[in-house]
Amino acid sequence: MAMDREQVLRAAAALLSRKSTATMDEVARAAGIGRATLHRHFAGRDALVKALEALGIQEFEAALDRARLEEGGAGDGLRRLIAEMEPAADLLAFLVTENQLFEGEQVHEGWARLDARVSALFKRGQEEGEFRIDLTPAWLTEALYGLIGACAWSVMDGRVAKNDFQYMIAELLLGGARRSVEK
Repeated sequence: MAMDREQVLRAAAALLSRKSTATMDEVARAAGIGRATLHRHFAGRDALVKALEALGIQEFEAALDRARLEEGGAGDGLRRLIAEMEPAADLLAFLVTENQLFEGEQVHEGWARLDARVSALFKRGQEEGEFRIDLTPAWLTEALYGLIGACAWSVMDGRVAKNDFQYMIAELLLGGARRSVEK
């Protein structure tokens, strides 16, 4: 059975999201192809991870577009973003912990673009008085990524119900990001 490059990437993402140390042999088996076929698509693990990074950035950008962050309140935009990110959460969980993607000077410019869009949502929420101002938008962005990854792993391990994914992330992040009203 012939698989296209995207099918191979999706199979690799599914495996590596569960087992980040999987070998290329294991990736090939998960994709239902031979190691030689995998190497025709990707010269080695570094090339595979870079291709997964590009797929992850593409998925994340599409989720940002679908979430319509500029519409309504920032909290509502954040909830829509979490919902749109859920299908790719396991891939994001793998990517944000893959150190080789963030070492040196060759960091993919897509990450900066994504970070800027998410940070702008948090900054807008702060400016509109919806989010507390003592936490930087950059930190809130990183916290969101961390919560998405942690929840994705918890769902994969069966510690969290899949149906609770969006609620748990939004409630924990927004509960900690909401501005306190002094009485």
